[in-house]
Amino acid sequence: MKKKALALALAACMAASLAACSGSSSETTAAATDAETTAAETTAEETTAGEETEAEETTAEAAETEAAGGTLVMATNAEFEPWEYHDGDAIVGIDVEIAQAIGEKLGMDVEIEDMAFDSIIPAVTSGKADFGAAGMTVTEDRLQSVDFTDTYADASQVIIVKEGSDITGSADLVGKKIGVQLGTTGDLLSTDLVGDENVERYNKGFEAVQALLQDKIDAVVIDSAPAKAFVSQSEGLVILDEALSQEEYAIAVKKGNTELLDKINAALAELKEDGTIDEIINKYIPAE
Repeated sequence: MKKKALALALAACMAASLAACSGSSSETTAAATDAETTAAETTAEETTAGEETEAEETTAEAAETEAAGGTLVMATNAEFEPWEYHDGDAIVGIDVEIAQAIGEKLGMDVEIEDMAFDSIIPAVTSGKADFGAAGMTVTEDRLQSVDFTDTYADASQVIIVKEGSDITGSADLVGKKIGVQLGTTGDLLSTDLVGDENVERYNKGFEAVQALLQDKIDAVVIDSAPAKAFVSQSEGLVILDEALSQEEYAIAVKKGNTELLDKINAALAELKEDGTIDEIINKYIPAE
């Protein structure tokens, strides 16, 4: 009996021992699972926080870049040497260098869009371009569509004729065929002088000069600086002494965009003060 009782006692102890071991294993596994879950949640939280911080930094950097810089789109007509013209694949000239100097003052890049002259103001008013610079004269008609900056250069309209022409001044233009660049002040002035029916309009000043050389027209009315460039490049042409008008060039911006207007005016004032404007103009139009 004692042996049987001892055996039963031993069996009971073993059972209790096994139960204790089994309970310890379950608790350990549960604890490990809880620890892994906690670690995963911590990692996820750190990753999310890191991503949010990175996103915030990226947004802040973008905002800082936008505030400090950006790009200004300049509408021009690169057929108006020396103000703007093609030199190989590049567009160069007085207006281009002045615009780039303004961009540097504002901490912004300048992107040039070349288009027909009479498309410049529509490009500015529609927002396709931020400003227009193309040897553009300030006129009452244009002021109805855009605002102009302070002026940065003076100009005049002159007459180009072939050597030996019987045209010696504006009075002789009546009844003659006059070539002009479409949409320019030369176009408007010539229409007033000789009537719309006697004005031949070309997209480029160069085309008008070529028409004169080919005797298709009698004279060309155009700004003095490009006139000098065209005459220097073509034999048999002369510029008459008479100036048909005195004009001022300025930069066109969208009407009501006072923020950009004020910024460009401030930059122009600095560029005039430090002599940059004169230096650029004299580079292309040496003082005679």
